[in-house]
Amino acid sequence: MASHNYKVFSCFNRKFTVTEPGPPPDVQKAFSEFADGASSLSGDHLLRFLAKHQGEVDCTAVDSERILQQSRKEDRESGLDLHDFFRFLLHDDFNSPIKSQVHHDMTAPLSHYFIYTGHNSYLTGNQLSSDCSDVPIIKALQRGVRVIELDLWPNSDEDDIEVVHGRTLTTPVSLIQCLKSIKEYAFVKSHYPLIITLEDHLTPDLQAKAAEMATQVFGELLYYPQTDSLMEFPSPESLKGRILISTKPPKEFLESKEYDDKDNEKESADELSSLPDQTSEQETDDKSAPEYKHLITIHAGKPKGDIQDELKAAGAVRRLSLSEQALEKASESYGADIVRFTQNNILRVYPKGTRLNSSNYKPHIGWTYGAQMVAFNMQGYGKSLWYMQGMFRANGRCGYVKKPEFLIEKGPHNEVFDPRRTLPVKKTLKVKVYMGTGWSLDFSQTDFDTYSPPDFYVKVCIVGVPADMAKKKTSVISNNWFPVWDEEFDFPLTVPELALLRIEVRENDKSQKDDFGGQTCLPVSELKSGFRSVPLHDEKGDKLKSVKLLMWFQFR
Repeated sequence: MASHNYKVFSCFNRKFTVTEPGPPPDVQKAFSEFADGASSLSGDHLLRFLAKHQGEVDCTAVDSERILQQSRKEDRESGLDLHDFFRFLLHDDFNSPIKSQVHHDMTAPLSHYFIYTGHNSYLTGNQLSSDCSDVPIIKALQRGVRVIELDLWPNSDEDDIEVVHGRTLTTPVSLIQCLKSIKEYAFVKSHYPLIITLEDHLTPDLQAKAAEMATQVFGELLYYPQTDSLMEFPSPESLKGRILISTKPPKEFLESKEYDDKDNEKESADELSSLPDQTSEQETDDKSAPEYKHLITIHAGKPKGDIQDELKAAGAVRRLSLSEQALEKASESYGADIVRFTQNNILRVYPKGTRLNSSNYKPHIGWTYGAQMVAFNMQGYGKSLWYMQGMFRANGRCGYVKKPEFLIEKGPHNEVFDPRRTLPVKKTLKVKVYMGTGWSLDFSQTDFDTYSPPDFYVKVCIVGVPADMAKKKTSVISNNWFPVWDEEFDFPLTVPELALLRIEVRENDKSQKDDFGGQTCLPVSELKSGFRSVPLHDEKGDKLKSVKLLMWFQFR
């Protein structure tokens, strides 16, 4: 027991006693049940608890003994008493809410996965005037992002290549610096393939120079496709530790260079994705750089006419790019065609051009139609980015999440999943919020309230298909650094495979906007049942050192 003193108007002190809560009644009950009436849990008791209550059926006696050794008090020779057991439940390394290992089938084609994708990965801030740097690229790779986007432009002398957001006030960074940093950090978080998408504004000579740079920097890491036209993408497993290039194949450098410039202006303004390409493309590659073309594994393109025709085009697999607005518009009329397209091909969705502050859109716009590359501005923060981070906490945070089978399969009459259709409830997620801890360690005494301890409450939300969206919250616990809520919520789910559980702690403030106290977003399909320690993150998605919630999950 401790106390906190708050000075009010420099005249007198308010003293608040701080008491850390003990195990909730549900935890005490589970301890008694699995200890068989004894005062401590043995290794066998703990193993039975892990299997039956927590659903950890793969745990072994070795795992149980390791937990015993690291969770009990130093002076205790065997078993866990109630407080040791409670401490173990709050240890997120031992008792995390989701699986920590790669466990999806990684041998399917790349088109069968959602892929952690960045947009304008080199920007440090807004889209108009921030610096270009390799630093945000490094940060993205350290978070597990698997698709890095680079915009390539000639320098002022047109003899070298810069990475810059064209026709803005952003300051450039050299391509060679970006490539070297990508090589160094490509596989620090995930061993699965890294894809570099290039927006190419180069002459054939500079395309050849870019190819030479990539070849020299990446060496054997660089994957070379066996053929110019793939009929099926290779798998993440077969591409482990390799770097892939995705861009438009180089064509004749049109004497109408203005056309290429206008083309990219359209993309920046979100017009390109819905407008037909009025210029016919010549088939000759006499002026193109063959060494550059040879590097391209994932051929990219944009709609050149009617979007439905583009979606139905057969032949070699490829990547198509649509803005968030263009996708929403196309989905109104051609939703089924989009899903069918993404079963074999790759669809990249990018933010609309008016997001000058590097904000993001709701990623489910793309995921519900099977879009693999939902490209995000990783340098910002906000709820949309939390959703993105939540989705890619799945599958061991490797940056590849296997799409649900219903987005890959066709029915007997070629029918596919329709995100707009309301389906029957498949399962109900039960969530219980017991308590929280750690704020007194990670925040100063007056970070939330100047004159008293914080008044915390928890928001618990489901983000997914429209029918599954739900928002609930606990009561406010006043003047307490260690709040105990003990409140339960039910969430009926029609498409649990695409649902995310968003958890956010706020501090109730009667005079102004409620203060932020931590958040996390978890893929519902990965949630483990039973009591779970749920670590919270800051607004940018970095894990807070000590703040966590004790929660309970169950599916019915």
